[in-house]
Amino acid sequence: MAFSNIDSINQIILSPSSEKKIKTTPNEAHTNFAEFLTQSLNEVNELEMKSHELTEKVVKGEEVDLHQVMIAAQKASISLQTTVEIRNKVVESYKEIMRMQM
Repeated sequence: MAFSNIDSINQIILSPSSEKKIKTTPNEAHTNFAEFLTQSLNEVNELEMKSHELTEKVVKGEEVDLHQVMIAAQKASISLQTTVEIRNKVVESYKEIMRMQM
């Protein structure tokens, strides 16, 4: 997942101005969350595409720094693993909420 988004979230959570209650409607929260998710998934996809592009250049024999290829591959891998783990935690949380009796 994109680490810049995580930094943004931390800034919001840790900032002194966040102590003030900001009222948002459920619709606004839904929209903001959907936009955040879409942006994050697009960034993960971009990292994957960059990794594939650099790997193809190496395979074709084009002049590419191998270190950059490996770094791009690791960034894409870690980003995808993080995304999958977050997804798993969200699904697990949803299931737990659904098991609660009201």
